[in-house]
Amino acid sequence: MKIKFLLTAILCSVVGFAQSVNDYKAVIVPVKYDFMKTDNQYRLATLSKQNLNKAGFEAFYTNQQLPEGYTDRCQVLYIDVVKDNAFLVTKLFIQFKDCFGQVVFTSEVGKSKEKDYEVAYKESLENAFKSVYALNYKYSGNAPVITSNVPVTAKVSPAAAAVTTAAVTKPAVTAQVVAAAAPSPDLKDPNLLYAQPTESGYQLIDKTPKVVMKLLKTSQSNVYIAIKDNVQGSLILKEDGQWYFESYQNDKLVSEKIVVKF
Repeated sequence: MKIKFLLTAILCSVVGFAQSVNDYKAVIVPVKYDFMKTDNQYRLATLSKQNLNKAGFEAFYTNQQLPEGYTDRCQVLYIDVVKDNAFLVTKLFIQFKDCFGQVVFTSEVGKSKEKDYEVAYKESLENAFKSVYALNYKYSGNAPVITSNVPVTAKVSPAAAAVTTAAVTKPAVTAQVVAAAAPSPDLKDPNLLYAQPTESGYQLIDKTPKVVMKLLKTSQSNVYIAIKDNVQGSLILKEDGQWYFESYQNDKLVSEKIVVKF
């Protein structure tokens, strides 16, 4: 009886996601995942885009100018590939996130026992994409209904449920602290940046979407180590309720107001 109930719950979960993923027009692919040392290392970004295309998705790199018709950043999904640390086995799984960084779907864990890193990463990624292919994606033409105040329930495959918990919940706790401390930004502000959770903090993207700044968590919820255009500084929430990027340029402290939606 319990087994039948579990199978029914899993089936409903997959069907529910299949309906929602079809509402997104395309997927944005980063050129560098958090566990990679260089852009497109082991060609993982290229392989991700190729697999997404084969699965029926329109896919674009984060550094690409999106074509006409993709101006609404909430009409697209954002892919992330996460490495699960394991001994003698390479494990990768894929996450699809919406425009507010909420996880919409997590794939099955792809595994490889190959010793060569390039071969192992490629095999693991392609194995993880098998559950993405199984979604039989087809764009429905319906715009997704998304609200930043109501968390989206993630549809997680059973095999990946245990390993995704830490990766998903850590940024969410920080986001709650930040949201409580800072006032809501003006969503019509042309300089508004959107925060997407990463394993180490956030990345701030504009409406293009393009990654403008990377944030690394510190012990204080109102202070981040920030990297913008190869300049390292700090993003600080000050007493006026605004965020400021502070860095030293030519031995002078420069403070720049940053409008962020967490």
